[in-house]
Amino acid sequence: MTSEPTLFARARAEIVDLHHFFFEWYRTVSADKTHFGRFESVVGEGFRMIPPSGKILDRDAVLDYVRANRATCGNDFLISTDDIRAGWESDDTIIVSYIEIQHRGGKHSRRQASAVFTTRSSAPNGVEWRHLHETWLQMPEG
Repeated sequence: MTSEPTLFARARAEIVDLHHFFFEWYRTVSADKTHFGRFESVVGEGFRMIPPSGKILDRDAVLDYVRANRATCGNDFLISTDDIRAGWESDDTIIVSYIEIQHRGGKHSRRQASAVFTTRSSAPNGVEWRHLHETWLQMPEG
């Protein structure tokens, strides 16, 4: 008998998979083969994001930004995650923190992120993004 993955395992898989989407979406060499619907399908209604600038972005603003920036990074663009940790959790909601590392245009950066996920069976990993808050650990520098 196989048990269902834990909520943390599903959220961790979603973080990794979505950052792989960003890797493919922003690079000129792979953007044409990457489907935006994957991103749109995991960003829940009422989603809010607070990037390092501190500005609060709603779901539509985030979707519009990502859609408009397709293939805008060179092929040296890299993005990864590290130190993914579970925080508070209930039956259908979890807070997860992680570090996002980027290399873009010869500059490196690191962000600390906290994300809220809720369960949704139709999502690729069974969870959807509800809230994301990022802060700089290392601003872009080359």
